[in-house]
Amino acid sequence: MSEATSPTVSLVIPVYNERDNLAPLHQAIVAAMGATAYEIVLVDDGSHDGSARVLDELARNDQRIRVIHFVRNYGQTAALTAGIRHAQAPVIVTLDADLQNDPADIPAMLEKLTDADVVCGWRKDRKDHWLSRTMPSRIANALISKLSNVPLHDYGCTLRVYKREYLEQIPLYGEMHRFIPIYVTWAGARLIEVPVRHHPRTRGESKYGLSRVFKVLLDLTTVKFLRDFFVTPIYFFGWLGFLLFATGLLVGVAALACWTIWDLPVMAACLTVVSPMLAIFGVVEVTLGIIAEVLIRMHYEIQGRAPYRIARAHGIEPSAEER
Repeated sequence: MSEATSPTVSLVIPVYNERDNLAPLHQAIVAAMGATAYEIVLVDDGSHDGSARVLDELARNDQRIRVIHFVRNYGQTAALTAGIRHAQAPVIVTLDADLQNDPADIPAMLEKLTDADVVCGWRKDRKDHWLSRTMPSRIANALISKLSNVPLHDYGCTLRVYKREYLEQIPLYGEMHRFIPIYVTWAGARLIEVPVRHHPRTRGESKYGLSRVFKVLLDLTTVKFLRDFFVTPIYFFGWLGFLLFATGLLVGVAALACWTIWDLPVMAACLTVVSPMLAIFGVVEVTLGIIAEVLIRMHYEIQGRAPYRIARAHGIEPSAEER
C-alpha cells in the first residue's frame, strides 16, 4: 500500500465460523466508514464452516481487505494479536464479526480520540440472554473493575478504538484480550467508555457461554498478580505465608483444646491433619499456576515466538515466527 493511500484506521476483526455474517459485515463497514482511509484485517481463527472461502472472495473484490488464516483455532486473543501486529494504521479498531457490534458506531468513537487514547464500547442495552450472558457479564465487570481499579461497565465488548502506540508492547496470551483496557492504563493511556448499539445475533451460533466465567476469574487472578506483585512477588507469597502460618497456629490451638478440654479426639485429628494438608495443596496449586503463567510469557518473549501459526495470508507477509 503506497504512502498516498496508507490507511489512517485499521479495523481488526477475528473470525470463527461466521460465514453468513461476513458479507453483511463488510457492507456495514463500507457504509459506516465512508471516505475514511481504512483497511480491514480479518483473522480467520481456524473456521471450518466455509468462512475462509468467503474471506478470500471479499479480499479479491476489495483491496482494503487483508486476510490472515490460522492453521487451527487458537482463540480470540491470538486472532486479535495477529491482526494488531499486521495492522498498518496509527489507529486500530477492534470488533466482532457476528454483527452484534454495529460498525455505524465507529465514526463517533474515532472522534472521541481527541479527548482520550482508548475508547471502549459499552453495550448499555445488551441483546443477549440475560441468565447465561448478561447477568454473569455484569458480575464479572463489577469484579474486574473493583480489583483492577479501572472502572468499566463492559469489559466484554470487543468494539474499541485504540491509538496504536498503546497496543504495540502489550503481550497477550490465553484469554487476556478482555483485559486490554487494564494493560493500556499501565502504559499511561487515557481511557473513556461510550454507549454503543448492540444487536441480537441473527446468523450463526454464539461462541460464548457460562464456561467463560471461570476462565475470566482465572485470568483476572493473573492480571491482579502481574499488576501488583510481578516485580515484588515476595509481598504476595510472604503475606500468604504469614496468613497460613497464623491459621495453622489457630488450628493447632483448636486441636489441642479438642484433645485436652472438649474430649473430641476425632475432631482434633481432623483439625491436625486435614486442614493443613488442604491449605498446603491449595497454595501449591495456585503457585504452580502463577509460575506457569510467568514462564509461558518468558517463553514467547525470549524466543520471539508468536502464540499462533499462520497457514496462509492475503496481502500480508507473515514473519518467520508466525509460520
